Amino acid sequence: MGLEYQKKQVVFSGLVGVEEAENLLAWLQKKPSASADLSACEHLHPANLQVLMAARTPIKAWPADPLLALILQSALSASPSSLEQ
Repeated sequence: MGLEYQKKQVVFSGLVGVEEAENLLAWLQKKPSASADLSACEHLHPANLQVLMAARTPIKAWPADPLLALILQSALSASPSSLEQ
């Protein structure tokens, strides 16, 4: 399924592949206050993760899969200063 863009939120579902990253970046640049719902996400390509990290997109809901949620929470909750070492 991929991504569904709503007014102030992007909803991730199923497998979100690399082909989604460029559109996601463009959309988030136009809507810097938007949030993300990852509750139905089953796989997130690293390119999309990098976009979320760079945009510092607030996450409204984490994936149902506990391992994926843990990995994404770890990556998206890291402070920028901890990444600059």
